[in-house]
Amino acid sequence: MASLHSYLLVSGLLFAIGLSGVVLRRNIIVVFMCLELMLSAANLTLVAFSRFNGTNGLPDYNGQMLVFFVITVAAAEVAVGLAIIVALYRARQTIHTDDLTSMKG
Repeated sequence: MASLHSYLLVSGLLFAIGLSGVVLRRNIIVVFMCLELMLSAANLTLVAFSRFNGTNGLPDYNGQMLVFFVITVAAAEVAVGLAIIVALYRARQTIHTDDLTSMKG
């Protein structure tokens, strides 16, 4: 059976991969997917802590309930984020972050 340390190690690796993708990539869609990867890493951490830090051998479900709210916010973020990406592509004909340096249209 996996321990809390194993879950936190995987979560940290996922978060590091997502952070490096946000910092290093130029394609805005890849940056957006890396942000989602970082949210998934945070969700894994919440579930791991709620599973292993329970009382009397039972898990604490507060962290798992918070994961549902994070997933809901992530779904709203996807809808708004993809709409912004489509609007940027229509206005500038590019999705590279280097070309999107100014806010004026």
